Amino acid sequence: MCPLLPALVSDLILSSPFTPYTILKLVELAQHFFPAGVIQALGGNDDLGPWMTTHPGITKITFTGSSATGKKVMAAPAPTLKRVTLELGGNDAAIVCADVDIDAIIPRIVGDTFSHAGQTCIAAKRIYVQASIYDEFMKKFTEECKKLIPGKLDLSPIQNKLQYEKVKSLFADCQNQGYEFALGGPDFKQETPGYFIPAAIVDNPPEQSHVVQDEPFGPIAPVLKWEDEEEVIQRANGTDQGLGATLWCRNTEQAERIALRLEAGSVWVNRGVVPLPTALFGGIKQSGLGGEWGQLGLLNYCSARTFHFAKNF
Repeated sequence: MCPLLPALVSDLILSSPFTPYTILKLVELAQHFFPAGVIQALGGNDDLGPWMTTHPGITKITFTGSSATGKKVMAAPAPTLKRVTLELGGNDAAIVCADVDIDAIIPRIVGDTFSHAGQTCIAAKRIYVQASIYDEFMKKFTEECKKLIPGKLDLSPIQNKLQYEKVKSLFADCQNQGYEFALGGPDFKQETPGYFIPAAIVDNPPEQSHVVQDEPFGPIAPVLKWEDEEEVIQRANGTDQGLGATLWCRNTEQAERIALRLEAGSVWVNRGVVPLPTALFGGIKQSGLGGEWGQLGLLNYCSARTFHFAKNF
């Protein structure tokens, strides 16, 4: 007999100081459906996170954010042995094989890459295109990205000044290293007030460049050539993060072969990056610990106990 008990009696959500209203509104709506005290929101300065992670009355910590902060969150509850679920950063690879219908997949890859100006953890951040279709892909990908307008839904503003400067530093590094921009570049005009950056595409930069190895969390995407299947798998896996990956391939056997070897918590094959609430979502390597959503995700919020009964003394 192994009954499951909820690990959480009530849920206290701590919002980012950069986005407090989002969480406050979400919890306001949720409180119409849950009993009083079950779900609450808390906002404040940087002291709140350390207080929560060390408080003896809190038994479970779930954190969504950067890998660097996630390591601190994991270390802080150690004295009280709180259980931790971490959903951290990603540098997700998108692999495009030569047998695809380029016209059909281009709009999807543009959406995967530049939705919310690339500020989603599972955005396609490195696009690997098989060499035989690279030129055609780049031409059509660039033309489609020219339609993106800063200030509209796809190119929302960069979330805060610190991140805005980080993204601009990637642009500057690409320029300093002499990488070619197929679209955009560091000398963009600030036509819209706010932290807006037009979409940019970097044409086949080196694998070890910052724009490939660092998670940009902004509207700049490197597109890279690949020749050999084994090679592209190694390059896609050649990062300490493993949140998600996408694969575009018509050959079913090849698609399965590649997908099974990608080191990512979620792999989308011939579809956009849309997590399903019925499926576990979480990362591997330095992209997270544990998971959320689906039955397996629900178990992360439960405590299993075992009872041993004897019929007679």
